[in-house]
Amino acid sequence: METQQHEKHDTHAGHGGHGGHGDHAAVFRDKFWLSLVLAIPVVAASGMVGDLLGYEVPGWAGWVSPVLGTVVYFYGGWPFLSGAVGELRDRKPGMMTLVALAITVAFVASGLTTLGIGGLELDFWWELALLVVIMLLGHWLEMRALGQASGALEALAELLPDTAERVEDGEVRQVPLAELRVGDTVLVRSGGRVPADGSVVEGTAELDESMVTGESRTVRRDVGDRVVAGTVATDSAIRVRVEAVGEDTALAGIQRLVADAQGSRSRAQALADRAAAMLFWFALGVGAITFAVWLALGDATTAVERTVTVLVIACPHALGLAIPLVIAISTALSAKAGILVKDRLALERMRTVDAVLFDKTGTLTQGRPSVTATVTAGTHTRDEVLALAAAAERDSEHPLARAIVEAATERGAVPQAKDFRSLTGRGVEATVDGHAVAVGGPALLRERGAEPPVQLARETREWAERGAIVLHVLVDGEIAGALALADEVRPESRETVERLHAEGIRVVMITGDARNVAEAVAKDLGVDEVFAEVLPADKDAAVSELRERGERVAMVGDGVNDAPALARADVGIAIGAGTDVAIESAGVVLASDDPRGVLATRSLSAASYRKMWQNLTWATGYNLLSVPLAAGVLAPVGFVLPPAAGAIAMSLSTVIVALNAQLLRRLDLRPADRG
Repeated sequence: METQQHEKHDTHAGHGGHGGHGDHAAVFRDKFWLSLVLAIPVVAASGMVGDLLGYEVPGWAGWVSPVLGTVVYFYGGWPFLSGAVGELRDRKPGMMTLVALAITVAFVASGLTTLGIGGLELDFWWELALLVVIMLLGHWLEMRALGQASGALEALAELLPDTAERVEDGEVRQVPLAELRVGDTVLVRSGGRVPADGSVVEGTAELDESMVTGESRTVRRDVGDRVVAGTVATDSAIRVRVEAVGEDTALAGIQRLVADAQGSRSRAQALADRAAAMLFWFALGVGAITFAVWLALGDATTAVERTVTVLVIACPHALGLAIPLVIAISTALSAKAGILVKDRLALERMRTVDAVLFDKTGTLTQGRPSVTATVTAGTHTRDEVLALAAAAERDSEHPLARAIVEAATERGAVPQAKDFRSLTGRGVEATVDGHAVAVGGPALLRERGAEPPVQLARETREWAERGAIVLHVLVDGEIAGALALADEVRPESRETVERLHAEGIRVVMITGDARNVAEAVAKDLGVDEVFAEVLPADKDAAVSELRERGERVAMVGDGVNDAPALARADVGIAIGAGTDVAIESAGVVLASDDPRGVLATRSLSAASYRKMWQNLTWATGYNLLSVPLAAGVLAPVGFVLPPAAGAIAMSLSTVIVALNAQLLRRLDLRPADRG
């Protein structure tokens, strides 16, 4: 999200990227606190404030406001002054220009008053100090809420090992990854990561490719099969001939997709910037008219005072806090609900999406295999079949073995086994209570010459058609039963789909799994459209396809293969239980793996956007009303808005905006109350 962050700074930190000022939340934080300390005596020593509150400012304090006010103007106001230069250079005056105009006019007018030049009586030192402090607070809150999102590519790189075991003349030597060349042969041990793209030249292993392809099952790779950098050999060692290194690997391709997708984001301008640009031209126009009219009436001093008052009254106290306060409160509120908002613009767009694209594995489903059904073929009960299978699989590290052991343990005790042996590509076998127990797939049945009974074959065929993995359990060479293992659908997914449909939103599912697996899950959940058997680039392309249809897309995923799609979508939502790279590529992160967080995100988006507009309407409405009054449009009937009264009204406007933003805290985002 580094591009997005720079965009944000360019537009709302005053094109501050041009001058390098105020680009980081820490800069605004430090300037805010020091400026606040300086502003307190400035306000207290102001004669105008003393008159308003009924106390007399000592004579010796007369220079406190000018001296400290000048420091606040140059130190605290520098990000806005330099930002205004950038905005004017780009011919896009906005918030920074409006703030710079107000504080500069206040500074010059107050300075001339202090020095007794021009006969002016405009003590705006306190107003200048408060405006700088409030605007620094607003920018600090906003930038802190945005968060940092620049680690996606680094997270991808961390999937690769630092070193590789290269085979040289029959010897294995550990070398840095950068030394690998096409044609080298590397050893990948059980549990190790493949260091580069290539083909298996020796050995057979089950590879976990979920971080690259999204496929929930491990994949058997034999001699001649292609393997991808970053994937994990789960059960056996293999030797791989390197065919691609560095920028030519599939993982590097994903990195490029992430970078391209992030860079393709539209440069959306903040609502407050648009309002500030409008107010800038409005204040400038009214100020010019005010000066011309009062000068034409023959009163040059009044013309200057009225014009200065107009330009200072136009300073955006409430406008400066209208959106940052909502952002800060909504961010804190969302954090309590397990929703981390990393990109404010993504949250704003969430209320407008009309299609939600869910990754299947780990998002709509548990992301790991579990035993979904058991059938018997003899005298054993289902629990006994499961217990025997678990006993044989207990010493295996395979994900399917762990799922079987976990399911059996939940139902009761698992007997002890001995003489465990892994049967590569077929299954496992062990001795349990004096019986030879074997667990495996079709290859095991063929090897043992075992033929399943008709009823069992019918049931297991139905399991396979639904995309489940079927393992048979043999006891002393006879089929005792079979197990179905599948990536189980999350119970919350069904509610999420139903609620999205109720809101008129299409639900689309995308997965690297086989078509029959995807269709089974989609039918179960009532999903509207399915993209199955897709590669990483296809996920990115699927988002583009949906957007080309005119749909505003939110992508929900958790794997590395989801990162490009998350970055490309109008809104990227990462399941927090997923990988770091998915989290870094998303605008919104769900801390839990509950997909109902998508519903909460939409609720938060609508509520916070509504508050932003209410605050903007009030803040700009106040300025549109008070500026003409400060100009003296009612002077013919005897009413002219005094500068002090205008300043007080501005403060009250800020309080109203702050209180309205606090009402957002009433929003309840807990799942129990959403469903």
